[in-house]
Amino acid sequence: MIPHILETARAAGQAILTHYGKEIPVDHKADDSPLTQADLAAHHLILDALNARYPEIPVISEEGELPDPSTLGNRFWLVDPLDGTKEFIQKRGSFTVNIALIENGVPILGVVYAPALGETYWAAEGEGAWHSKGDAEPVAIKASAPAHPLRIVASRDHAGPEVTALLARFPDASCLSIGSSLKFCLIAAGEADAYLRDVPTMEWDTAAAHAIIRAAGATLLNWPSLEPLAYGKSGWRNASLLTASSIPFAESLLPAT
Repeated sequence: MIPHILETARAAGQAILTHYGKEIPVDHKADDSPLTQADLAAHHLILDALNARYPEIPVISEEGELPDPSTLGNRFWLVDPLDGTKEFIQKRGSFTVNIALIENGVPILGVVYAPALGETYWAAEGEGAWHSKGDAEPVAIKASAPAHPLRIVASRDHAGPEVTALLARFPDASCLSIGSSLKFCLIAAGEADAYLRDVPTMEWDTAAAHAIIRAAGATLLNWPSLEPLAYGKSGWRNASLLTASSIPFAESLLPAT
């Protein structure tokens, strides 16, 4: 299954690149998030590819119809055809194509492809987590023990007060910033230690990277409860999240009470 999903994600990425760097119309959805022809081109390509190969598995895409999760059964695709549309519009390269397979609320397969950077991250249950760049051979990736000083990922566009408070508790920490789901992949690859997101996300924003995080030995948890993040929730919305290289390290990041 992974080879086909990699092929599909990369084809969607190439469709996006045909629009990249050009002056194209930008519409806005009901939540005021941007929508471009590139989002829609990738959406339709992925939808057609998944429906043709796996007609028995429902496809949930950010740009498609959103059914009630209770109607889907225990297996479905979660797709963000163009994660980081702002990065795309502003001609920054860190936008991605995200495809994940969810089973019983858990992401068991995920592909994150950054077409402008030529980088791909992927994982499947029992097959480890992998990264490739350009034509180089894929390499296995693994989360690392926390560095000293810490390496904390902060969103360029979506940092809230709890992120500010976390950085204040660790003033010596280095702060890494990159767009889209690549933030999660830094932790899976052992290049960062923690990423706190205290602004809500949607399930398709996290699912593909979550599969990679799990396979790399890291963890993605609800914040501050540190309960596991599950998929197929009513409304498809996540609350605040913490990605960390391990659960004990996640516990150490909680504010003192």
